[in-house]
Amino acid sequence: MYCGVLYQQMKNPILFLRYAGPVEAVSFIVLVGIAMPLKYFAGLPIAVKLAGSIHGGLFVVLCVALLQTMLVAKWPLGRGALVFLAALFPFGPFLIDRRMLGYEAEFRDRRAVRVTQPLGDRN
Repeated sequence: MYCGVLYQQMKNPILFLRYAGPVEAVSFIVLVGIAMPLKYFAGLPIAVKLAGSIHGGLFVVLCVALLQTMLVAKWPLGRGALVFLAALFPFGPFLIDRRMLGYEAEFRDRRAVRVTQPLGDRN
């Protein structure tokens, strides 16, 4: 299963970005909704350290995936900014997932057109 996702991600970087977004969002929700109350109401600051470290790492992965997607898919800056801003809110990646699905289809269609063109007509 992992190899299939990795192969698809190499062909279409938006797929990995779509997977990374919700995972990062869940880690943010766990940090704010579970770890923070455990720190302040149960006296367990280790919960924030652990959840915060995981969330931070996942956020970096999301940012790298976004940069890779912007370069490979040749996204405009505004589209990348939208995805980045959505990642700053707990439910943001879930809210833009439908739009991301459209971006993924657009990339796939654009790539299919390039593959079917004769060699002399490619840009």
